[in-house]
Amino acid sequence: MPANNLNSHLILALISLFFLLSIPKSLSDLEPEPAPPTVWDILPKYGLPGGLLPSTVTNYSLQSDGRFIVVLETPCYVQFEYLVYYEKTITGKLGYGSITDLEGIQVQRFFLWFDVDEIKVDFPPSDSIYFQVGFINKKLDVDQFKTIHSCRDGVMGSCGYSWKSVLQLPMPTNEIQMLITE
Repeated sequence: MPANNLNSHLILALISLFFLLSIPKSLSDLEPEPAPPTVWDILPKYGLPGGLLPSTVTNYSLQSDGRFIVVLETPCYVQFEYLVYYEKTITGKLGYGSITDLEGIQVQRFFLWFDVDEIKVDFPPSDSIYFQVGFINKKLDVDQFKTIHSCRDGVMGSCGYSWKSVLQLPMPTNEIQMLITE
């Protein structure tokens, strides 16, 4: 009978050990996984301001070669120094300090809409950010892109764009110089 008692104690010890070893695994399964980084978290890791994209991003994918797709709730407008239009889907290639092959972002100037092809920042970082629109390279203050902005549905009224700014006539000679920078 003592051998039988020893076997039952051994079995009980093995069962207890099994449960003890399985508890940490079960508890770790209950811990929430860390949330994946947002698109606004990723942009600064590439040396770019997080506010380049509006607050209405619903999804994004980033491939290992830097190619990305960003999806917004709906197409929208954001008023920076210039009025910017974001299509529902934005694509491009993310590199350190730049976004190239950009599609889905346009800027309004003189009643016309122009595609933004590229966005770059200086190294070492400065107070400037550069937008390539066709052959024009526009230098802007980077501070306006550090905050994530809310989208607007339309052009007029809801985003601070007024008739006064529409009717204002540009200074012909100075305006062209301001658009082209080196």
